[in-house]
Amino acid sequence: MRRRLNRSYSFTLDTFRRQLASIDALPQLCILGVLSGALTGAIMVGFRKVISFGAALFMPNGSSEAFELLNPYIRIGLPILAALLIMTGLAWQPMKHRKLGIGHVIERLTYNQGQMPSTNWLNQWWVGVLSVLGGLSAGREGPAIHLGAGASSWMGERLRLPHNSLQVLVGCGTAAGISASFNTPITGVIFAMEVVMMSYTLTGFMPIILASTMGAVVAQLTYGVEPAFTVPDNITGHLIDLPWIIVMALVIGFLAGCFIRLVRFAQRKSGIHWSLRALVIGVATAAVAWWYPEVQGIGYDTVGFTLTKDPSLGLLLVVAGGKLILTALTFAWGIPIGVIGPIMVIGATAGALCGMAGVALFPSLASDHDLYTMLGMAAMLGAVLQAPLAALMVLIELTHNTEIILYGMLAVVVSGLTSRQFWHCRGFFISTLTQEGLHPLQQPLMQALSRVAVPAVMDRSIARAVPVIERAKAQRLMEGKPVWIIVTPDDDDKSSVALAAADLARVLLDEHWEEVESIDLMDIPAQRLALAPIDLQATLSEAFDQLNEYGVDALYVEHTTAPLVRKISGIITREAIENYYRYRR
Repeated sequence: MRRRLNRSYSFTLDTFRRQLASIDALPQLCILGVLSGALTGAIMVGFRKVISFGAALFMPNGSSEAFELLNPYIRIGLPILAALLIMTGLAWQPMKHRKLGIGHVIERLTYNQGQMPSTNWLNQWWVGVLSVLGGLSAGREGPAIHLGAGASSWMGERLRLPHNSLQVLVGCGTAAGISASFNTPITGVIFAMEVVMMSYTLTGFMPIILASTMGAVVAQLTYGVEPAFTVPDNITGHLIDLPWIIVMALVIGFLAGCFIRLVRFAQRKSGIHWSLRALVIGVATAAVAWWYPEVQGIGYDTVGFTLTKDPSLGLLLVVAGGKLILTALTFAWGIPIGVIGPIMVIGATAGALCGMAGVALFPSLASDHDLYTMLGMAAMLGAVLQAPLAALMVLIELTHNTEIILYGMLAVVVSGLTSRQFWHCRGFFISTLTQEGLHPLQQPLMQALSRVAVPAVMDRSIARAVPVIERAKAQRLMEGKPVWIIVTPDDDDKSSVALAAADLARVLLDEHWEEVESIDLMDIPAQRLALAPIDLQATLSEAFDQLNEYGVDALYVEHTTAPLVRKISGIITREAIENYYRYRR
């Protein structure tokens, strides 16, 4: 009875995998989206709990943002210690294991079909916690995205799902990570599609929406419905603000371009020893934090203070400029921090400065600085990431105020254009990956093929044979009506070939071959294709790359049925891939 149940479950899971291989597997992907969102939400709660537990050990009020309440000597010692610990922990590991955060997620999605290494994922835990608690200018959203995407990918790999579904799972983990961090589910969806996946598809949208919803639900069950920081309810704008909003957006766009260019410049100067780099990062942060501890950590408390109080010009200038330089230097010199939170804080304080300047210079043209604080935050996020929709969604979901969306749209577009046209910036993560020699933007062909797995196109009508086969055995082989016959040579140095079964059928019916008792399949007149292997979980883009790499016109599809046992499931030809793309695009 137990064996029967096990067989039934195994068959169901295999059917589920085959359904996921198709581009139309929307119900199955939605189920995965729910599971991914719940898993990511739980991990994000755990991540935040670890940070809270660490803060409770030495922070006066238990808040991970309360650096200004610490003894000054402890405050300046923390970033130095954190930088040295992180760089020491990463220095002995291979370079491939030091890649963390959103850039790593985009790279793995582009080049590895969403498969996330476990070592990088484990490194993200302690690096993310140390960078936030250690008082570096770092956020938790980058680690949240990596942890969510990695956990979702791990779930798919454990279930041995097709790689096209792994890509959707990475998007689901990304959306749920953002959603659980900010309590902004719509932003999570747009961010995943616009920044990480860089494509909009129906089969991607619905599972990611469900994942983002589940991530927010899990976070709200633990932390309530409040956003990351308090936003006043009475933020308003007027049409007369539009000229000064354009000026502010130009300034924010210029700052965004400065941030990206500073990161590029610092990366080119990062050839010095890792210990010296860590010391410079720690000492630079400590030097500013001695007088202005607001530059440490994420900085959401500073945004809340700016929105509800009257901050000094000196504080805003130091946070906007100091945090920009410290965040860029820390990231560029090898500490893989989250940059989204600091970017938003930089934009908020820069926007507040512009708002105050507007009130002082042109009282009739500028509203209170709280409007410019929120617009600056959205404009900076959109300009640095080149993600205008995600920036607008952040603005709407944090303020719950649709009346300022008009001003937000103007600010985000102007700042994004300024950064792109004046500084020639294509977006922070794309720029950093491009500088490393990677090209995260896929060509349309490969992007389309990556959404479908091999089982959706492969021909399962196959039979296997040795090169020399008896006539009677060949006739029995043809009774199964195969389309292709895989001829496996006895010599391991020779590769397998695919023989068109129709050609063997003609030989068996040909009167010239009636007297032949043993047929050499490598000698008869027939269409034969050289073969190379491909895994059953692979996508069509992986299969296309494999065809080009081996210089063959067909692949035999294999999968593991038991430890060290590989079974051939079918054949996929170059023609089948090209036909699929031609008729389904």
